[in-house]
Amino acid sequence: MARIFLTHPPEALKNFYGDKAIAGIKALGDVRFNDAGRELSTQELIAAAQGCQLIVSYRQTPGEAELFRNSPDLVAFSRCAIDIRNVDVAAASEMGILVTQASAGFVASVAEWNIGAMIALGRSICDSNAVFHAGTLPAAPMGRQLRGATLGVIGYGQIGRYQCELGLAMGMRVLVCDPYASIDHAALVRLGLPELLAQSDFVVCLAVATEATENLMNAKAFAMMKPGAFFINASRGNLVDEQALLRALDSGRIPGCALDVGRAPDQMPTPALGRHPRIIATPHVAGLTPESIEHQSLETVAQAAEILEGRVPRGAVNALSWSRRERLQT
Repeated sequence: MARIFLTHPPEALKNFYGDKAIAGIKALGDVRFNDAGRELSTQELIAAAQGCQLIVSYRQTPGEAELFRNSPDLVAFSRCAIDIRNVDVAAASEMGILVTQASAGFVASVAEWNIGAMIALGRSICDSNAVFHAGTLPAAPMGRQLRGATLGVIGYGQIGRYQCELGLAMGMRVLVCDPYASIDHAALVRLGLPELLAQSDFVVCLAVATEATENLMNAKAFAMMKPGAFFINASRGNLVDEQALLRALDSGRIPGCALDVGRAPDQMPTPALGRHPRIIATPHVAGLTPESIEHQSLETVAQAAEILEGRVPRGAVNALSWSRRERLQT
């Protein structure tokens, strides 16, 4: 019988894997769980997963070279997330271990969060609510509706495409900036970043985090934004120069901002940003809905079933280096 290790701590197992996926993975083999009540260090994971053919990994669990080089029975490392930046794929390939990632089951969830953030910012919902909670009556601020406003979407990946469709459905003029994507939608306007920033009432950052996009939104970019425009980031904190953002908010150049990601642990907004009165911050929950979590967790179950049969599953990132597949046939 196959032996499988899940790295999720108990709370993550509950929120980011779920009963249906647990039942599915148990049907495939002998499953071991992380019972430490926290994330395991690499050394602890090596010890806990000894003898296991498959590790199903929580997004915060790194797949370091040390793990792959000291796990003689490991055949595959399956990430229950799309982000594998903390997985040493080269080291896994060197050892003949397959690495897989889940697909983006959170497209609708994240795009809907962005719409909610735009409404909250444009209508001063959080500010008014805070005054009511303090026991007084707020002033009635003039709001900004989405219909007729201009939405600028940075990044035209899966979420970006869905975001654009939502914007169009709400009667917004939609601008897109992505130098790498093919954009043939007649209703969208493709622009360079400076032009998009200068024209947008709401700027939604959905670019991929790479070395090239590190601090994409810096002092120069914030200075290019249309006066009074709102900035929203539900992609990765790496895309934003936090000090530049704070200066733009403090100066009034940007009246408000919404962040679901940042440079704090688990890609959350940092407290320094989260406490700013002009920022709406949430703890990396834009993709945290039962539907999106179930999509990714059940995908790892399907991947595990394929892997244990010696087949390359959808989501494999280094299939050509998977030499340990032969061990499943012995």
